[in-house]
Amino acid sequence: MEKNGEWFNIPIPVEWEQLTVYHVLSKEIGASKAMISKWNQASMINRNNERTDVNHKLQKGDILQLQLFKQEDYGVVPENLPLDVLFEDPHLLIVNKQPGIDTHPNSPNQTGTLANAVAYHFQANGLQTKVRHIHRLDKDTSGALIFAKHDLAHSLLDTALEQRKIKRTYVAIVEGRMNKHQGVINSPIGKDRHHATRRRVSPTGQKAITHYQVEHYKSDKNLTVLSLQLETGRTHQIRVHLSSIGHPIIGDTLYGGSKKYIDRQALHAVQIQLTHPITKEEIVAKATYPSDVEKLLNS
Repeated sequence: MEKNGEWFNIPIPVEWEQLTVYHVLSKEIGASKAMISKWNQASMINRNNERTDVNHKLQKGDILQLQLFKQEDYGVVPENLPLDVLFEDPHLLIVNKQPGIDTHPNSPNQTGTLANAVAYHFQANGLQTKVRHIHRLDKDTSGALIFAKHDLAHSLLDTALEQRKIKRTYVAIVEGRMNKHQGVINSPIGKDRHHATRRRVSPTGQKAITHYQVEHYKSDKNLTVLSLQLETGRTHQIRVHLSSIGHPIIGDTLYGGSKKYIDRQALHAVQIQLTHPITKEEIVAKATYPSDVEKLLNS
């Protein structure tokens, strides 16, 4: 399978012979019924360079073609900002977000966000496609973040995220010494009625599960370094959960942390591991620490 201009070519192997175009796209490629219908109506499905019906049966050696790489509006204003690329191919992009910037604009024409930098990166490399983030990081959280380059990759990555097949590992530095070396925080999270941006543990909130493991205790500062993995992806989940058990992230003043050693929450998405939605290769992307967290870890 390979990109050819605006088209994505899928050679048909012998084991797919006599399967319909629809079956291959839905069962072998993983496209949804709605997506296949949209492609079909927009004449975005070819077989051997000719328009094909989704009920057509394929033969060994046929080339099934999807017009995945049509030019689209970026959706955000391209802006020349630093971008730390961890992985990139025709289907997806993984970058190391720096602290202090939003993942995407919160109002029309907003600039200065990671999405603006991604749009400029696409533009500089001759790609004109919508900027599609798969998940988000808080403004002051740093680390690995995934973007999809076309609607099929977006759909497949969204599904993988929902099914917890994308493994995200975070490092947090929290106040105090943890009683247990490892544990699970299973507490629902909802909005705080008294604060517009804050979340809180609430029995009526959404299900939220965080796994943690102690990596190191810094006795001189009374800080604990944790690695964490999420089963769910609620807003501020790690920050709320750690605060709820009496160990707020250092620097996270919204949830009870002090600014004694760092000016923002010491939370970093250090690694993303996933099966590539198209090529099926295993990808492990590791994000280096920003200088403030690096300094705190090594001091």
